[in-house]
Amino acid sequence: MNIDAVIDFTKKHLEGEKTGHDFYHGERVAKLASKMYLADHEHAHRDSREVAIIKSAGYLHDTIDEKICADPAKVVKEIEELLPQLGFNDLEAWDILYTIQHMSFSANIEHQYHLPLSGQYVQDADRLESLGAIGIARAFTYGGKHGNKIYDPKIKPEKLVSHDQYRNHEETTINHFYEKLFSLADLMNTPAAKKEAERRTAYMRNFVREFMQEWNI
Repeated sequence: MNIDAVIDFTKKHLEGEKTGHDFYHGERVAKLASKMYLADHEHAHRDSREVAIIKSAGYLHDTIDEKICADPAKVVKEIEELLPQLGFNDLEAWDILYTIQHMSFSANIEHQYHLPLSGQYVQDADRLESLGAIGIARAFTYGGKHGNKIYDPKIKPEKLVSHDQYRNHEETTINHFYEKLFSLADLMNTPAAKKEAERRTAYMRNFVREFMQEWNI
């Protein structure tokens, strides 16, 4: 299986992306997901087909993200055509495609999708990327790109109940921590991710606590 071709595909489709969903994010997700899988499965081999599936889904997941992709259906079709050419069989290609189409936070607000094991590691790695120092940096990058305020005490955090509300409600970057980021640790699927999520969330809570102290000086 040709992971280099997956990498090239990802670079092409995420070229110029500046909201924290760029190629390097995909690369970190691919590496972190495969690392956690190997940590939880001590007899797994780093060159196994399962690891190739995990890495490919990690790289590809944001190439179809509605936030940054003008035509997700078109790119899904391109991936459907690409994967068999790279040596993935029908079931392996299905795992990758199902994962990248159903793993996002917004897709799971109203309905919790059950991902294949490979997809659970990719989803966890993607969520870990929203936590810790990287998560803080990405949150403010995304908020700034979309014109969100850093913070406004008049705008209160909302309980997210639907995809449309999540995409369209008035938010600030600090509210995003309360509306989404602080909840991610409880949504992790796998043992390695749960432990790392708790560490990163604690770091992030300390940041928000310091921010509020400085804001209210």
